[in-house]
Amino acid sequence: MEDKSEFKYLFKIDSPEDLKKIDVKDLPEVCDELRKYLIDTITQTGGHFGANLGAVELTAALHYVYDAPKDKIIWDVGHQGYPHKVLTGRRDLLPTIRQKGGLSGFLKIDESPYDAYGAGHASTSVSAALGMAIARDILKEDYRVVAVIGDGALTGGIAYEALNNCGVLKKDITVVLNDNNMSISKNISAISNYFNELFASPIVEKTRENIWELTHKIDSFGDRIRTALGRIEGGIKTIVTPGSLFEAFGFKYFGPLSGHNVRQLVRMFRLVKDMKGPVLIHVITEKGKGYEPAEKDPQKLHAIGKINSKASTGKKPSPKKYSRVFGEAVVEIVERNPKVVGITAAMAEGTGLDLLREKFPDRFFDVGIAEQHAATFAAGMAVRGLKPIVAIYSTFLQRSYDQIIHDCALQKLPVVFALDRAGIVGEDGPTHHGVLDLAYMRSIPNMTVMAPKDENELRDMLYTAVYFIDSPSSIRFPRGASFGLESKAFEQIPIGKSETLKEGSKGVIFAIGSMVYPSLKAAEELEKEGLSIEVINARFVKPLDKEAVKRAVEKFDKIMTVEEGQIQGGFGQRIYF
Repeated sequence: MEDKSEFKYLFKIDSPEDLKKIDVKDLPEVCDELRKYLIDTITQTGGHFGANLGAVELTAALHYVYDAPKDKIIWDVGHQGYPHKVLTGRRDLLPTIRQKGGLSGFLKIDESPYDAYGAGHASTSVSAALGMAIARDILKEDYRVVAVIGDGALTGGIAYEALNNCGVLKKDITVVLNDNNMSISKNISAISNYFNELFASPIVEKTRENIWELTHKIDSFGDRIRTALGRIEGGIKTIVTPGSLFEAFGFKYFGPLSGHNVRQLVRMFRLVKDMKGPVLIHVITEKGKGYEPAEKDPQKLHAIGKINSKASTGKKPSPKKYSRVFGEAVVEIVERNPKVVGITAAMAEGTGLDLLREKFPDRFFDVGIAEQHAATFAAGMAVRGLKPIVAIYSTFLQRSYDQIIHDCALQKLPVVFALDRAGIVGEDGPTHHGVLDLAYMRSIPNMTVMAPKDENELRDMLYTAVYFIDSPSSIRFPRGASFGLESKAFEQIPIGKSETLKEGSKGVIFAIGSMVYPSLKAAEELEKEGLSIEVINARFVKPLDKEAVKRAVEKFDKIMTVEEGQIQGGFGQRIYF
């Protein structure tokens, strides 16, 4: 239980309306308390960490100025959404985050009326916000729409499609760019702040509109005045801001501002909240702000487990994670084969490809949060003789479905897709479960679909895909620890061939991937009860070992399939139909 005596303000805030009752001069203290509460809680429970610590002042300022839930605040992904949860009535539930029956780790529309939109995949906020703005205007409703997007999410193509559409439609919408990937530059200065607030002030905005309207009526001379005024304003803003890209999209740009100066953020949001047309506010924040280990290593402490418990001693070291086994295997293959490269989408550490980046940086490519590009980028490499290994979480690769079909499969290009986090992934919830890949990869023409029972089979499948498959292939493997097997030399796996792990006489289990060993254990338990069950490690969903299926049908009345994935279109449906 948190000692409430340490907090002067936080435990009096049960809604944004309570926050608004606090004097603006006291908001820095509120933010300090909020940050302390996040650190104290998330180090106990685990969860997304660095980005949330960096978004404290930004969140407080938004809720201080805007009138949520009437006004719609859309948070991209939710990695920065914990302060929002605390300030919108869920403070006391924060210790339950990412646990069964507790708060979602992301924003969820059925969790709170303050969660205007849910998302676990990046780069969607601006598109959703623009859609809400259109709905508002068509239905003649009255509310403001704000999208908060991180600089990392701006590597996703959908974000630029949305920004472009905002500029075309010219709807009233505010986008806040939470930039936590750079230090506060010289642009964060008194003169920058002065010009930003000057250009945003209602008097200057109204004067600018009046001049534009007046000079529009003065033919060519008016055009010259407008051009000159635009150059003056543009020249000043170019000196003090990097906003020309967003202005090219049709946004009025203000920034960069310090994302940790809550009173300045309040002033800016008050100035722009009723401004017409698309507005972009660029704020610079520090990932992990207020927690020194996270400030020093924001990547490592992007998300954490419980980090304040006492370290255990005298225990056998934990087995390697599957991602580590995969990363080491990629490095071994790259050492041997000069045509092999690795590609990931902003998940080098998560997929294990950080090992390749360290040892062979010229053979490693991180395309950012751009899974569609990753697939077509790989296809371009493959068509000219390279062998790309594309490592992306199962749930995120869903975004590349068309590119996998159009660019890789229809051209029969030998791109290897390595799908980490396949199956149920635990705390991150339904947006991150990798339960669809067996079905969607199986549906793609010319695609080989594999799933290993353990880490050594993962190594062998990767080796087989690189050296013996001349069309696209998919290898899925689960999140978490492997079985701790000793690595062995690579071996080729016969394409489309299963293996029988246990003979039986009363029935058969066809299992795939992470479900093979649980199936084997279940069969051993049934053996004790007098039921002799055969267990077959399918290894391949496509091509399926039809001979093994035929033998099973002829031998057994009872045929069972076990997989960690979607039933419709999955492995079991392939067996039965």
